[in-house]
Amino acid sequence: MHLFVTNYVRRAFVCLMAVMMLTGCFDQGPSEPVTMGTEPRMRLLTTSQYINTLRYVFGASVHTQGEFSPAERTEGLLANGAAVAGVSASLLEQFQRTAKSVAAQVVDESHRDYLIPCKPVNAQAADNACATEFISQTGRLLFGRALSDQEVDVYVSSAEAGAENLNDFYKGLATALEGLLLSPDFLFIVENAEPDPDNAGRLRLDAYSLASRLSFFLWNAGPDAQLLDAAESGELQTEEGLNRTLDRMLASPRLNNGMRAFFDDMFAFDDFNTLSKDPLIYPSFTSVTASAAREQTLRTVISHLIENEQDYRDLFTTRSTFITPELAILYDMPAPSGWTPYTFPPESLRSGLLTHVSFLTLHAHPGRSSPTLRGAALRELLLCQHVPPPPPDVDFSVIMSPDANYPTQRDRVRAHLENPSCAGCHRVTDPTGLSLENFDGEGRLRFTENNVEIDASGDLDGVPFENVVGLGQALRNNEALPACLVNRLYSYGSGGPTTAQDNQLLDYFNQQFAAEGYRLPSLLRAISQSDSFKRVTDGWNPAQVEREASADETTKHHVDASSQLGETQAQSSKGMQK
Repeated sequence: MHLFVTNYVRRAFVCLMAVMMLTGCFDQGPSEPVTMGTEPRMRLLTTSQYINTLRYVFGASVHTQGEFSPAERTEGLLANGAAVAGVSASLLEQFQRTAKSVAAQVVDESHRDYLIPCKPVNAQAADNACATEFISQTGRLLFGRALSDQEVDVYVSSAEAGAENLNDFYKGLATALEGLLLSPDFLFIVENAEPDPDNAGRLRLDAYSLASRLSFFLWNAGPDAQLLDAAESGELQTEEGLNRTLDRMLASPRLNNGMRAFFDDMFAFDDFNTLSKDPLIYPSFTSVTASAAREQTLRTVISHLIENEQDYRDLFTTRSTFITPELAILYDMPAPSGWTPYTFPPESLRSGLLTHVSFLTLHAHPGRSSPTLRGAALRELLLCQHVPPPPPDVDFSVIMSPDANYPTQRDRVRAHLENPSCAGCHRVTDPTGLSLENFDGEGRLRFTENNVEIDASGDLDGVPFENVVGLGQALRNNEALPACLVNRLYSYGSGGPTTAQDNQLLDYFNQQFAAEGYRLPSLLRAISQSDSFKRVTDGWNPAQVEREASADETTKHHVDASSQLGETQAQSSKGMQK
């Protein structure tokens, strides 16, 4: 049964990806530079986007299963990797299992009364009118567009066949819903272009594609009903309508979830999923501690940037954060009753995100700290700089020798600097990483290592400092810090990595960001309003395949599979009755 559905789903994916060629655009606005712009994209939903969309459509009480295979991190973001992610047979099976589970929950007795907008005349038989109402409304939210009459008819036929085979309207409806959830129109974010009526010979994203791009950018989920209404009416394609939409989206509490997802990606917090520490050396650090460390930083970011709309750069000097009992022991403070706002005292070395347990533990070894890993993470994650990987033949014999006298990390790193094959990279990473040596591999504060006082001085791009507080200030004032956020955020919103052709555009966004006091909501608005975000690049040549024909054929594959699933379930049920 599962294999039958999977084969049909695989055929649908292959068919869709074979016929669609996507690229993109933008045009010059009143103050934007002329650049090549963005491409229309086709991206696989991330796990969080999948879950967030289902939670909006069906509510938090409908649960999903497991974690889908992550994409490969590309130009600093997993979201970029989703644009080139492959779909394996095992991933398709994961999607099928989740779709089956979600569909069953939606139609069960505890959910059906408020998730299905109508009641069948007879719960033991098909009811096409009720099925049509449910599929039209739910399919629109899942696909991010209205379904065509032909699509609705095909899914309704699936529900009818399932109901007849199983003698149950709701189980028949579940087979149709499973087909919707397995459709590439749901599992992929597919953007499309149309002629721009205001610029002859040029293209723009169609209204549904613009709605999806905005929604996944700001909310990390598919468009809601109001956003789809704005797309259908044409309001979203007007300057006034777009501004009204952005006012609503930026004021929504869903913006918190969207920006949590972005910073979780930018800070590479997915590494927490596999983080472990040596329990003999760090017995207090557990998976619960790791989860709390991740949450602490995300809460701090959202409070600082969204709820209080403060300067992005000050995240790296602020002493304001949140503490929970699981972290109190690492911060050497009394445990609060739950998540509690907390401000470290002025004399403390805890200052900014670099001194959070999240950064300090992720970028350290299982049993010790690592100035090299920490320095590389600062460069790559926060400044968008590339640090070359170490050579394959690194010689550790000098520092591993029992006769060596290297009591501190600074002494051990100095030995690497004497090796020409190591010195190049270590000169980039270690002057900053060594200033974090007042924190061990689980993020606890310390002042000595092996009874030797730690020297935490260093410099960042020629700016010297005495300790980690000075590092945070130097980082805050480094021009590459806000520029890196602009690069990552525009890349995240437009659905793919930036290129050298985007440099003028990024400079424009940097100027806008600075003029608005480095406040994140202003940057989000500037990107979303820009021509580059909405229009399609000159010279884009779309595939000569009509979207409707492709979607209808793909839908037929899914619905045929769902109908067969219903027949198989009916036969199994009858066999059990015997």
